[in-house]
Amino acid sequence: MSQKLIPAIDGGRVLAVEVLLLTPAIRNLIREDKLHQVYGVMQTGQNKTGMMTMNQSLMSLLVKRTIDMKVAFEASPEPEELDGMLKKAGI
Repeated sequence: MSQKLIPAIDGGRVLAVEVLLLTPAIRNLIREDKLHQVYGVMQTGQNKTGMMTMNQSLMSLLVKRTIDMKVAFEASPEPEELDGMLKKAGI
């Protein structure tokens, strides 16, 4: 788990998280030294496994209007991916 406290629109702080769970698929990727594929499994496994990337967490906070766009991009480890997620959502 990775956590960041970031500024909220209301002036407080809000938690953005990244969650990686050791599922059989993740264990197998680690065992086979395919670490470059772990992020993709995290992205697609959110509903089924509870895993979440930092950008997915930031996107959720944006949709709920808890944080503003500038803060989201500053906190994002992959701003280009976040931009693509926003465009896909029509935001």
